[in-house]
Amino acid sequence: MRIQHVIRNLLLVGALLAGNARAEVSRAELRVPGEPGVTLSVREVRDTATKAPALPPVILLHGARVPGRASFDLPVEGGSLAADLARAGFAVYVMDARGYGGSTRPKAMSVPASGRPLVSSHEVVRDVRAVVDFVKKRTRKAKVAILGWATGGHWAGMYASLHPEEVSHLVVLNSLYAGSAEHKMLGRGTDFEDPKRPGHFNAEGLEAYRWNTAASLLGVWDRSIPTEDKSQWRNPAVAEAIQREALASDSLSGSRTPLAFRAPSGALEDSFYLATGRQLWDAASITARVLILRSAKDFWSRPEDVMRMQEHLERAAEVKVVVIPEATHFVHLDRPERGRGLLLEEVTRFLGATVTPAARTAP
Repeated sequence: MRIQHVIRNLLLVGALLAGNARAEVSRAELRVPGEPGVTLSVREVRDTATKAPALPPVILLHGARVPGRASFDLPVEGGSLAADLARAGFAVYVMDARGYGGSTRPKAMSVPASGRPLVSSHEVVRDVRAVVDFVKKRTRKAKVAILGWATGGHWAGMYASLHPEEVSHLVVLNSLYAGSAEHKMLGRGTDFEDPKRPGHFNAEGLEAYRWNTAASLLGVWDRSIPTEDKSQWRNPAVAEAIQREALASDSLSGSRTPLAFRAPSGALEDSFYLATGRQLWDAASITARVLILRSAKDFWSRPEDVMRMQEHLERAAEVKVVVIPEATHFVHLDRPERGRGLLLEEVTRFLGATVTPAARTAP
């Protein structure tokens, strides 16, 4: 059964890639006004050869470190979830929250990094609200679909819980939800905990924002891959592209040796509290259709997060949970046979696209 499943995914994604030459994926760089003093960078990705007016527009929401384009729209084969969704007929919007990529950065990110962590969840939720309003007007749709990866899933879920009438579909990929008080990477006893105040975030140690080198993007990914040859799990061109695009997202990356890009630390503070069992939002108020995806080899989310969120989704129109076997935290950037094919199939089907080669290779 497993071999047949892998073969099915390979054929599915192979058909998709075979149609790339005929697909006409277009991109538009948009500037969306947020709250006073904040402008948000959004990339619109569409396939002009595919028309599916019944499908919802999809907003892709990045995680705690890597901004939107580097997360979802890399210019290499197998590196653009945004383009794959566009070819399935969706209008896709890749956003950067404030403090990330091309969006407005807090002034405190231009000075030494000392101070309280910048850009907390409540601020990102306001950014999502601005993008949702913009996308609804641009597409003339009453509701949107939101897919969030890692901390992006936390932000997306919080938004959907506060504004349930705005969201038709919610896809949560490898995200925390206070399912347990234990977490080896983020919780108690780690560098994220204040050594002077157990149970509190180490704001002094992690500071207002942090610099991330290109090499740091591959460390945890590499450790998740159970083979010495990492190219068996991911295309080396994808690994190079995420490093290159992440550095290119920050105009100050060239000021560092080695090159590095900035990310606010507020997401880490919120993640620490989620990792220690504090619930920061309540899924019970969500009314959307909800797809919870978790990679079996994920280092960020835990099985308990999936179980608790599923239990709380009492008002959701539908709840589906999928565990992707052997997949890593970066499943949407791994090779098709390592989980990316199954991820793409589950997401497109759940959002309403017809998952057939014909639907993915529009002339």
